[in-house]
Parts: sequence; C-alpha cells; structure tokens
Amino acid sequence: MPVPDPFREGMARGWKTRDGSQLDSDLTLEADVVIVGSGAGGGTTAEILSAAGYRVLLIEEGPLRTSSDFRLLEDEAYSSLYQEGVGRMSKDGAISILQGRAVGGTTLVNWTSSFRTPAPTLEHWAREHAVAGHSEAQMAPWFEQMEQRLGVAPWLIPPNANNEVIRTGCEKLGYSWHVIPRNVRGCWNLGYCGMGCPTNAKQSMLVTTIPATLEQGGELLYLTRARRLLISGDQVTGLECQAMDSRCVAPTGRTIMVKARHYVLSGGGINTPGLLLRSEAPDPHGRLGKRTFLHLVNFSAAQFPAAINPFYGAPQSIYSDHFQWKDGTGGPMGYKLEVPPLHPALAATIFASFGQTSAGHMAQLPNTHMMLALMRDGFHPDSPGGSVELRADGSPVLDYNLTPYVWDGLKRALHSMAEIQFAAGASAVMPLHSDAQYMTSLGQTRDRIDSLSLELYRTRLASAHVMGGCAMGENPQLAVTDSLGRHHQLGNVSVHDGSLFPTSIGANPQLSVYGLTAKLATELAARLKNP
Repeated sequence: MPVPDPFREGMARGWKTRDGSQLDSDLTLEADVVIVGSGAGGGTTAEILSAAGYRVLLIEEGPLRTSSDFRLLEDEAYSSLYQEGVGRMSKDGAISILQGRAVGGTTLVNWTSSFRTPAPTLEHWAREHAVAGHSEAQMAPWFEQMEQRLGVAPWLIPPNANNEVIRTGCEKLGYSWHVIPRNVRGCWNLGYCGMGCPTNAKQSMLVTTIPATLEQGGELLYLTRARRLLISGDQVTGLECQAMDSRCVAPTGRTIMVKARHYVLSGGGINTPGLLLRSEAPDPHGRLGKRTFLHLVNFSAAQFPAAINPFYGAPQSIYSDHFQWKDGTGGPMGYKLEVPPLHPALAATIFASFGQTSAGHMAQLPNTHMMLALMRDGFHPDSPGGSVELRADGSPVLDYNLTPYVWDGLKRALHSMAEIQFAAGASAVMPLHSDAQYMTSLGQTRDRIDSLSLELYRTRLASAHVMGGCAMGENPQLAVTDSLGRHHQLGNVSVHDGSLFPTSIGANPQLSVYGLTAKLATELAARLKNP
C-alpha cells in the first residue's frame, strides 16, 4: 500500500494554495500577516499566528513538492528543491552553499540534526552583542516546545558505519562524542534525507506547521518571489512579488501585490537581507547584510577495509564537540565534527576529480568514509564573516572572505579528522584538497596537511548553514533588529529566521531557528492584539 500523502489530501479538502506559475493575470491579496519564506522560521511563525486567529499568507519562492514527488533521485531533488538548482555559491565561486528552496524550505532537505543553541553562544550574544531575553534558561521552554512539536529526540538506532567511525575513533583517542537528536517520527532509516522524505517521517514544515496553518484557514502562495517591500516612512505599505515559472528559473511577467498589517521576513541568511537591500530599507548604520556566517565546512575522506556504504542509514547520528569549546568563545577557531552522507552525485562533487582518478574514487565509494568539520565563525575579531550584496539583476550573493584565523581552524580540523579516521581503522586518509591524495599513515598524512597550500579553489569548502546578516540586538548601531526580531527602523516588519544570529551557532542551526522563532512569533501574536 502506498504511503499516504497528507498534503495532497489536504489540498483535495480545500486548503487555500496558489501556484504562481499558473496565474493568467496580476493579483492583489490581503492578509493580517504575510510571511516571506516557508522554512523553519516562516513555518513556525505561520502556525503560531494562524492559531492565534490571524489571517496568514505564506509566500514561498520555490515549488510545492510533497511525499508523492520524492523519488530519492539526486538529479531530480537537487535541481528542484535547492536554491539555484544546488548551484548557489559564494561570490567568488569558492564555497558551495546548500539551501532549500521549496515549500518547507531547508527543513525539507536537511539531514535532521537538531541541537539547542549552545549556552556559550547565548552568553556571548548577551555579553558582546546586546541581545536580551535569550539566556539558556529563558530559551529552554521554547526549545522544549518545539522538540515536542517536531519529535526531536536522540537517535535510538545504532549508527550506520559512516557515523560509527566518529564514535570508534573518538573512543580510542579519549575524545568526547554524543548521539545526535533528530526531528523524525517513524523514520525508515533510508539515508536519503537530503532529497525529501517519501515517508513523511521527517518532521519538516511540509508535514507539520504548514498543514496546521492551512487547516486554520491560512493561505500558501508558492512559485512566487518576493521582489521588494514598498516603504513609506517607518512603515511598509505593501509587498511586490513576481510569479515564477514552473522551474522557478524566470519570472512569468505576472505581478502579485500583497497588503498586510505586518510583514515577517523568513527567507534565511542570504534571501532576507537581499529582500531588504532590494527594497532600499533604511540602514543608517550600515549593518544590513553584514556579519553573515556559514559554519564553513571542510572534508577528510578515508578508505576502510570493510564496506562503509555511506549512502545508507540515518545521515547523521554521531557527532563530536571535543574541539568546539576548548578555549570558550575566544582563542583559536573551534569546530564540530560530523559526517555527510555520500550519495554518488554528492560524492563526485565533493571529490571534484577527473578522469581515471574520479573513476577510482567512485569505484571505491562503498568503502569510503567522509568526515566534515563545521567551523564556528563569528566569535573572534579575526572572524568577521561575509556580507550579502546584490548582483546586477537584484539577486543576492554572499561575499565571504577567509582570514588567516579561519585557515588555521581549517588546518587543525584536517588534522583532527585524519587522527580520528586512522584511530577507527582507516587504511588510508585524504584531506579534500586538489593537491592531496590517499596516504596510509597518520604521520604521512600530518606532514602532507602541513605542506598543503590552503587557499580558495584548491581546498574543498562548502556550507549548509547560513546565519546572520540581519543581526538582532538592542543597540541599533550594531543590529538590524531588536532582540524580538523587530526591525529597528520599520515598525511593521519583523525578521524570523537564522539571519537574526549575531554569530554562527556552533551547532546545526535548525532547532535554534525553531526555538527562537517560536518565542518571537508568540510575542508578535500578543503585540498584534494590543498594538
């Protein structure tokens, strides 16, 4: 019997959804609150505001894909579910940036890892960035609320062989490791989370908050790009949107005008600053789009005598923070160690080799392990992050510069990953760098890492976590919004997404966005009742 598709069933019952690509004329819509973006921030906000009785309009640039559409095929998933057809890059093209672009946003395609914002991060924000009301104790109830809502709990099934490498290596070396909490219910342990969940086990916005919003009478408008806010004084008077074609490549020429009491921006750390920049939003202190962070990622590959089969099983279930907070929030850059799943197209991209070398890497894929390091950027003066700019066509792009401080963190992470892989029984290890190859001893690998010229394009770099660009804080000279996500200069605009973070998180940011926006949306609902 096929897996039910509750979203399609809801649409058949009369949920209010519109496909922008199918519009045959311009359109004007009204709502109490319009929310731009349907990922973790937008979906959470939509559910809370619609439950409070407000007419909510949720706008998503990408397409609507539901469980019936998820066939776990990389060519289909990457081109339809990710920003820029999985081609989003930093301005210089040196860093791949994976972000979702479909109804449900990145929650549709992430690997389900769910961590509360670490206490050192919250303390740093309060101390260094004038963030108020977000201490560990103050945030705990909101994290608990969203953990219960979305089924977040430590993964109880034994890790797949790819994740087992971290556990085994860390245990032999005396390094700390832990089980990753995942936001799933009834997970089939397939391992293809990045391509949409065909069983609806992943508790993404597609199967939780967005259906709840639509059941409450909310409306969803997809394949619709928010072009610009219309601003008069300290108020937004409307939102101009463009209908997109069915592939979400080009505007159709149809325009949608939206009028609302309040505008919530939840497009994420690149798209939200981009929308405000296109709108020429007030930015008297030049903070908009600045201090945008990535959790920059580098990789270490390893060969094992026995099959790893890194394409099967829960993608991430074990992690190590052993190198994350050794010097608190100061000192050298800290990093979190995890693994990525290695499906063929993703693996080929990460290896980025050619000819016989590429063929050899792919032939060895069943015995290949990959580890990644998430660099904790933004906590040190020498880690300023990047800035969001607009291209000539108005699309946003992240200009992200790497300082010697960051390169030092990347080098130390390569050493740590190689050490753990060899301790876990690897027969050969290779840092992902154009000038590296597999080496059969830790000493040889260490020497090679130290000799590598760590530079853009030669070092394999990526990220799936974009944070900052609309930093929150009580000092308008340092922040775009206050600690409640309210824009400092625009009275009826709020930001509810990861762009609020004054630094990176130091952990996968999904649950941080959920908890924070649950708090902000609840307080917004109360303010709208008593303006």
